[in-house]
Amino acid sequence: MSKTAFIPSVPGTSEDDFEVSATSKLAGYRRFFGVLKVVRTTDGRVLFPFDGAPELGPYATKLEAIAAAQVYGEHIVTSDLARPEL
Repeated sequence: MSKTAFIPSVPGTSEDDFEVSATSKLAGYRRFFGVLKVVRTTDGRVLFPFDGAPELGPYATKLEAIAAAQVYGEHIVTSDLARPEL
């Protein structure tokens, strides 16, 4: 029997309450995609990626893909601060 525990959602109060990880992956010749993970550290909720999350790319360079992932991550953080996903 599996034990499941209820973990209450705790909204973040500042940008320090989020962990944003932005990297890239290569998918073919000069096709770089951003790889993003956003976690709200107050409750451990993964905000990105989620089912149906958009692909970030393709971009011509690794630097562009990482920059795009970072900008998208910052957008997710500011959106969650304004309207927390509970």
